[in-house]
Amino acid sequence: MSFSDSEGSSHGAGGEYKTFRQVSRERLLYEMVRSSKTGDSRSSWKVLIMDKVTVKVMSCSCKMADITDEGVSLVEDLFRRRQPLPSMDAIYFIQPSKENIVMFLSDMSGREPLYKKAFVYFSSPIPKELVSRIKNDTSVLPRIGALREMNLEYFSMDSQGYVTDQERALEDLFGEDVENSRKFETCLNVMATRIATVFASLKEFPSVRYRAAKSLDSSTMTTFRDLVPTKLAAAVWNFISTYKSSIPNFPQTETCELLILDRSVDQIAPVIHEWTYDAMCHDLLDMDGNKYVHEIPSKTGGQPEKKEVLLEDHDPVWLELRHAHIADASERLHEKMTSFVSKNKAAQLQQRDGSEISTRDLQKMVQALPQYNEQMEKLSLHVEIAGKINKIIREMGLRELGQLEQDIVFGDAGTKEIINFFRTKQDANVENKLRLLMIYASVYPEKFEGDKALKLMQLAKLSCEDMKAVQNMRTLEGENARKTSTGGFSLKFDAHKRKHAARKDRTGEEETWQLFRFYPVLEELIEKLSKAELPKDEYQCMNEPSPMANEGKRGSQSVSAMANQPSAAPHSMRSRRTATWAKPRHSDDGYSSDSVLKNAASDFKKMGQRIFIFIIGGATRSELRVCHKLTTKLRREVVLGSSSIDDPPQYITKLKLLSEKELSLDGIRI
Repeated sequence: MSFSDSEGSSHGAGGEYKTFRQVSRERLLYEMVRSSKTGDSRSSWKVLIMDKVTVKVMSCSCKMADITDEGVSLVEDLFRRRQPLPSMDAIYFIQPSKENIVMFLSDMSGREPLYKKAFVYFSSPIPKELVSRIKNDTSVLPRIGALREMNLEYFSMDSQGYVTDQERALEDLFGEDVENSRKFETCLNVMATRIATVFASLKEFPSVRYRAAKSLDSSTMTTFRDLVPTKLAAAVWNFISTYKSSIPNFPQTETCELLILDRSVDQIAPVIHEWTYDAMCHDLLDMDGNKYVHEIPSKTGGQPEKKEVLLEDHDPVWLELRHAHIADASERLHEKMTSFVSKNKAAQLQQRDGSEISTRDLQKMVQALPQYNEQMEKLSLHVEIAGKINKIIREMGLRELGQLEQDIVFGDAGTKEIINFFRTKQDANVENKLRLLMIYASVYPEKFEGDKALKLMQLAKLSCEDMKAVQNMRTLEGENARKTSTGGFSLKFDAHKRKHAARKDRTGEEETWQLFRFYPVLEELIEKLSKAELPKDEYQCMNEPSPMANEGKRGSQSVSAMANQPSAAPHSMRSRRTATWAKPRHSDDGYSSDSVLKNAASDFKKMGQRIFIFIIGGATRSELRVCHKLTTKLRREVVLGSSSIDDPPQYITKLKLLSEKELSLDGIRI
């Protein structure tokens, strides 16, 4: 990925568009590492010292080569025994905790400090008592070159997605007996701190909206779980309100929108089979995060060698295909491979069997070979992955299962169809049967009253442990989940539809591929938010935006028109231009045609105010895809945050952990 080397290019309206991930990278490299090059230390190498959290923050935004290019020769762990380097300066990027401050002071105090000078950057706001502790150490104070709050403690997982890295958030915030517990307060505070640093980094001042706890009548009580989004919104607002006075050039009026939700807003999205290339890779393949391991032929002719690859933004093929339907991705990969072989000189020459090669052809082949190898390797990788996914789809009968899942969601199938599936597909994968039952339970909650749940469990041949996931899903949704239409959805359907449905078909949406009908609730919520149509009683606001701030929500055209006026609406202190990256590009090599990165800077449109979404308890890949889709549609960058990004198996495991009590077959009530 190419980035501008100019620090100023990430600010103002004139620079190339930078996603918040790029802004994060440039803040870390330029505002922190590069700015430490002062005076006689400008040409010298530095040591970079981080803790467990900040090393992950750094690795999510920067590569080791980026850090080395800025003069860092050594990266160290704060809590490991380190060799004294008294001739070198050190950059500390650490959390502002008591333990970290003690370690830092130990390094730099006394007659023989570990480093010549220390440049200290904190990932989040530092308490006053810790600042006093540093200032009171008279031997350390002269050795400090910088002491700053970076306010950057989130983990960018995508150009438009980040996590607070709290895998146990669902359990800590929604589990049994968490009310007034220490783990609840700790989890909520860490989450709020890290969310707030997103706005500090982007210099955005949000209007903070949240899904409000709501009782429809006196018979339904507001539960502690209902209040989690409210509590988080208040905590985030407390942090952000202090930025107005503590961060230079921080906006004083609203520049963007933040909507805080919890996982109960949509219980179907985390378990339904999502048919995009990205979701299928993470759902069906044994991947570790974005890491995929595959075998390549040995160069020495021995056993195949295992190679790790990262499916991330730097791969243009992945960038183009990740949100495509798996069938579409497979077709396009075949076309790319065919086009590449037909247009690449080296590929053509390699196909010649025994025919004589001219000196001119040989020279062209040698010149093209390195590029050919790299490009063919990437294409071959994705052809292999898509082939593996399609094989699993066939072997597990996922097309039929996927059709039933979507029919249930859209009200075209019900009890009869699900009973028939469990009876005729008894050898189906246990996890797939559980996921189907969870979708069914969400759409037909009344079918899980009394002993009905037990009968369905026996029919599907599921264990009590499996059913715990269904029970906890229902508990998470709450008593009035079915009474309130999530996100203002109407449950009135055409006469040919069944009365039960969790979604209605989207008008004006082209359904190009089969099984591409499903969409997460988040899609409609974001559209309603963009139009200022979210019900205020269901989605309340911590700070009512000022009239000027509201002007920026009217669309990109009005924003562009106001840009040249002295009274333009407040906007982020950082550039907000975006590329029309959704449009495929074509070139002659059959490969780089889709390298969005090469064209991003030159092909952009002015955007409206950013929209930030945060989902407590884990987000899904379908929800991340929706944010990319709506960025183009609404011409407003949509950034998704969550405590974690969960694939279906991970989410089901987390649901089971919500309660440790064993289920009794004698009295299951879900």
